[in-house]
Formats: sequence, structure tokens, C-alpha cells
Amino acid sequence: MQRTDIVIMAAGQGTRMKSRKPKVLQELAGRPLLGHVLAAAARLQPRSIVVVCGHGAAQVEAASRRMLAESAGIALRFVLQQPQRGTGHAVQQAAPALPDDGLALVLNGDVPLVRAQTLQRLLDTGAQGVVALLTVDTGGGAGAYGRVLRSAPAAAVHAIVEARDATPEQLALTEWYSGVMAAPTRLLKKYLAQLTDDNAQREFYLTDVVRHAVADGTTVAAVTLGAATEVAGVNSPEQLAALERQLQRMHAGQLMAAGVRLADPARLDLRDDARSGVQGELVCGSDVEIDVGCIFTGRVEIGAGARIGAYCCIANARIAAGAEIRPYTHIDGEQEGVHVGEGARVGPFARLRAGARLAAEVHVGNFVEVKNSTLARGAKANHLAYVGDAALGERVNYGAGCITANYDGVNKHHTAIGADVRVGSNCVLVAPVVIGAGGTVGAGSIITQDTEPGALTVARARQVSKPGWQRPRKQAKP
Repeated sequence: MQRTDIVIMAAGQGTRMKSRKPKVLQELAGRPLLGHVLAAAARLQPRSIVVVCGHGAAQVEAASRRMLAESAGIALRFVLQQPQRGTGHAVQQAAPALPDDGLALVLNGDVPLVRAQTLQRLLDTGAQGVVALLTVDTGGGAGAYGRVLRSAPAAAVHAIVEARDATPEQLALTEWYSGVMAAPTRLLKKYLAQLTDDNAQREFYLTDVVRHAVADGTTVAAVTLGAATEVAGVNSPEQLAALERQLQRMHAGQLMAAGVRLADPARLDLRDDARSGVQGELVCGSDVEIDVGCIFTGRVEIGAGARIGAYCCIANARIAAGAEIRPYTHIDGEQEGVHVGEGARVGPFARLRAGARLAAEVHVGNFVEVKNSTLARGAKANHLAYVGDAALGERVNYGAGCITANYDGVNKHHTAIGADVRVGSNCVLVAPVVIGAGGTVGAGSIITQDTEPGALTVARARQVSKPGWQRPRKQAKP
């Protein structure tokens, strides 16, 4: 079995992106375009991947190393194309890094949706000793892509002509070349060495490999797709946005096929978590309902019968069965994760941060923030509150305007609130502190010491009233 070596062309500047960031590092669904290509390439288990860099080479190399760090056994190499003189010239720079005994697969770093299954079909074709091309024929116009020339509809390919060099008759052809190619490496190197820049752009075209292969008696075969989605490239913000919607619509279709109820499949986003590198994945139980405008980042699990309200942002979290996440809630588990228990109710306008653990039937209401804290079964924090580095026992009622003062300017400290405690409105619990089970904290209290179980604790200044007191008055100006 021949080993595979993959070349990814990633040297282009992408001037139409109007960005200082290299084009291949523009993000699609939270992942750089090149990251999508690298992921598909890695699934083929190649011997090596050679990235052809040019514009922003240092950035592209650093990002590639991060994105492929977990793919053990794949040699990652980089070559520089400077100046950029066409696709053939790009692959020529990579050729010395390719062992002669393998299969070479050429990919584009700005074509992010190509699937590993499709690439494997192309490799299987190339393994037969032919030059294999990935082509598209939708029966419609082919735009600026190179046209595939055959002597008959089912015949082998005998040439690719670039659109700018094509005749009107050739431009009318509907089959076009995607830029993806596979071939035995020894043959590819042979034909790369024969490329010339005898064309309108004075560039070395990879497509001319086909002409040299045919002249050498090598068969040129095609794996033809009936839709262009997998090979759609990105050259402008408009194209990037259009491809984003295509990808997200694919995600929505997969979710609905599994039984998820989406209020509007056009208004759903599933993204990778760029901070941790966690791939975007939304796993749903039966009868899950998701309203419009929701964004899911990293891995999110939603249990059976749970409901997600409109415009929620949820990252790296587990939402248990029957839970309700009300509109405009922000949940971000970062690396620690967030867990919302069965039948819990969160929001609207709530924020759950990393390490939040909500048990069954917990209520977290509007403008409540929870960070690195556990709320036991039936606990409630319904209004305008902060719970940080704390443990709330079962059935605790945490009043409006309350906070745990958990940070002393250097270290974080813990607050423990026992079961069945009632904390009145506008209280400050200065950690470290323990509120005994069954106790009550009077509204407006500042608690700095542990309290006894079952006790009423009030810690606030004495109220003073002065009858007949007059407010100061402004003095008349002279």
C-alpha cells in the first residue's frame, strides 16, 4: 500500500479579504480555513503534510503547528513560495519534500469543506497509476474555473484549460476542475518539471500537468462531484459569509434529521472553540427545542426535552433533560465546563461561567452570574445576583442584589451556604464564610463571620431618623 503525502497550497495573500490576516487563517465556524483542510487531511492518516506558505508565512506556520499538534505520526513540513507564480509553481516548491515512493495529494488551503471521504476516493483512483482530478459538473456555468476537456462525455480527461485562456466553446462546458489532484509522486514530479509559463498570466499552472501526462501516455481520470459545496473557495468576505451559511445549514439539517426542533434552521450557529481547540459538536437527545439565533461553541450536550430560548450563547456545557434555558442567556464553560441539571431553569439574561454546577430543579434568573460554584437541588437565585466560588445547599433562596465577595485582591475564597438558608436581598457574604443550615440572613446585611444553623443573622448599621431635618439649600448668587 502506497503512503500518502499531502501538499496544501496556503501562500496566497487574499487581497480581496481586505485583512492583515492571511486568507487561509480567516475563520469559518470558529476555525481557520486552513484548519478545516488540515483536519480533513489528517483523517486520511498521511505520512506527511507539506504546507506551502507565502504571505504571512510565520503566522501560517505557527497556526498550522497548533492545529495539527494532536495528530501523532504525521510529519508536518513547510516550504516558502516567494514570489507566488501560480499553482504549479507552488507545488514545485513542495516537490523536493515528497518521497518518490508515495501518492501525492494536492489541496487548497482556502477550500475548507472538502470531505475526507471524497479525498479518499480520489486517492483510490490515483493509486491505480493515474493522475486523478476532483472535478465538478452541476450542469450550469463554471465561472472562472478551468474547464475539463474530454474527447467524449465518458472518455478520459485530455486537458484542462484555464477560463482566461479558453475559447467561447470551451467556456460553455459545464465540468470544471476544483484544484484538487492526486497522483503517484514520481509521475507528479516528472510533469511538474515540464511546466512553463507560456500563458496570459505568465504563471506556472498546475492544470498543465494534465497536458504533460496525456502526452506521456498516462491516463487522467476524474472523480466528479454533482455539487460545488465541497470545493467552494473563499476570496472575499462575501464568499466567506456565504460559505458560513452553507456550513451552518448543513449542521442544521443534520440536527433536524436527528429529531431536533429548530425554530429557524437559517439562524443557528455551531462553532469550534478557538481558545481550547475543541471542535464544535452539538449532541441532542429527543424532543429538544432550539429557538432562533442561538450560538453553540465547542462541545455542547442537550438532554431530552430540554428547551433553548432565543439568542442564547452556549459553550462547552451539558444541559440535562427537561432543563429550560431562557432567552439571551450566556453559558461559557471554557475548559472546566458547565453543568445544568434536570428540570433546571436558567435565564433570561443569566450568565453561567466556568465551573458552574447546577443540580436538578435549580432556578437561576435574570441578571444572575454564577462562576465556579455548585447549587444543590432546588436552590434559587432569581434576580440580580452574583454567586462566585460558593456552594449553595438544597432549597437555598438567594435574594436579589446579593453577592459573594470572593476575591480579596490576591486570592479567591469560598462561601458555603447550608441547606434551606434564606439570604435576604442586597446582602454581601464576605468569603471565607459559612452560613449555617436553616439560617436566615436579614436583608442588607454584610456577613463577615460564620453563622449558626437555624439562626437569624442581621449585620447592618442602626437606622437613625431625625425629625424635621432640612436639606441644605443653595445660596442665592449675589
